[in-house]
Amino acid sequence: MNKDILSMALLLASSLITKSQVMNNPNSDLSVAPVAQLDLTQEWDKVFPKSEKADHKKVTFVNRYGITLAADMYIPKEATGQLPAIAVSGPFGAVKEQSSGLYAQQLAERGYLTIAFDPSFTGESGGEPRRVASPDINVEDFSAAVDFLSVQPNVDAERIGILGVCGWGGIAIQASINDPRIKATVASTMYDMTRVTANGYFDADDSKDKRNANRAALARQRTEDYRKGEYTRAGGVVDPVPEDAPQFIKDYHTYYKTPRGYHPRSGNSTDGWNVTSPLPFMNFKFFEYADELDSAVLIVHGDQAHSYYFGKDTFAKLKGANKQLLTVKGASHCDLYDRIDIIPFDEIAAFYKEYLK
Repeated sequence: MNKDILSMALLLASSLITKSQVMNNPNSDLSVAPVAQLDLTQEWDKVFPKSEKADHKKVTFVNRYGITLAADMYIPKEATGQLPAIAVSGPFGAVKEQSSGLYAQQLAERGYLTIAFDPSFTGESGGEPRRVASPDINVEDFSAAVDFLSVQPNVDAERIGILGVCGWGGIAIQASINDPRIKATVASTMYDMTRVTANGYFDADDSKDKRNANRAALARQRTEDYRKGEYTRAGGVVDPVPEDAPQFIKDYHTYYKTPRGYHPRSGNSTDGWNVTSPLPFMNFKFFEYADELDSAVLIVHGDQAHSYYFGKDTFAKLKGANKQLLTVKGASHCDLYDRIDIIPFDEIAAFYKEYLK
């Protein structure tokens, strides 16, 4: 054998052996990040009653950035074999003990193994600093949930869907664009967080000057936070609500600030996000490749919701016969958080049944 070829072969073999040794070493920089030990509440502390039709337990999993996420798993009573599975999150600024847990439990009653998870940096999930949001990491959180579900022995990895409520509806669709393992996506009463952050409600602040003024204010806040050594919180839902506030602000208050939906770990119920959290959402646009999404999507929205335009405009970007817009007549934005008499759970379950097969 030519001496140069022999040397190259030996070098390649050495490289492969070294790589194999490193990959088998749990302490190497190639290993998936370990799941951290989280302090999880074991008692039932949801804002909705526990179902007699589904079993419940706490689970944890790690995302691609090494953040450990906490979730509630709901399994249909007496379920056997491998089940279709759904990961649920939202609304934006809420926790799994609120709306997402209700959705997950309701779908478990209808035969699906589900998890409702707290996003990175919030609720019982890990990540520092607390109460910061990221369009990239939050999209990743959904894919991390799919990672976790894909390796569960009682889950059919070919039948996994996701569901996002409010701001997490837009995040769910963005996740499905990038992750073909997600076979079906539901976005309920959705927001496009990149659009509303950059343009304001109803696109009223869609101008270079207004965005630059907002960027300048947030940049000054960064400097101030760093000087003080702590992050300033933006405050949760306005409390008390001014009499002249828009109706949707009053609706948010009725959900987050009263026994109907209040939870002490919810940023919306308490002191909110870090003030500088909007920065990455102003520099990022969801749905740039929405027309390339092949998997099924159902957008559920109330026709009385202030956010209805997000659902309609996003639906218009999607292509294919497996995309649906379900309009709930007379429903407001927050009606689809927890109104079991209004949320079309049977239609949502039927959508998953059709596309998770």
